[in-house]
Amino acid sequence: MSLEEKFNQAKGSVKEGVGKLTGDTKTQAEGVAEKVASKAKEVAEDAKEAVEGAIEGVKNIIKKDDK
Repeated sequence: MSLEEKFNQAKGSVKEGVGKLTGDTKTQAEGVAEKVASKAKEVAEDAKEAVEGAIEGVKNIIKKDDK
């Protein structure tokens, strides 16, 4: 989980809120888009880490079987 992506999600939420308060639909939509993009990046990073962990696990199993 990336701290940067969490920050970007929060920033998008603030931007969305400001857009709602001011009636600026463009700013609101930009905030929503920033939140969604940051969440997608976070999910992709988590998936990548999970796959890398699984690969390391398989490598360790193979190393044990070779001994």
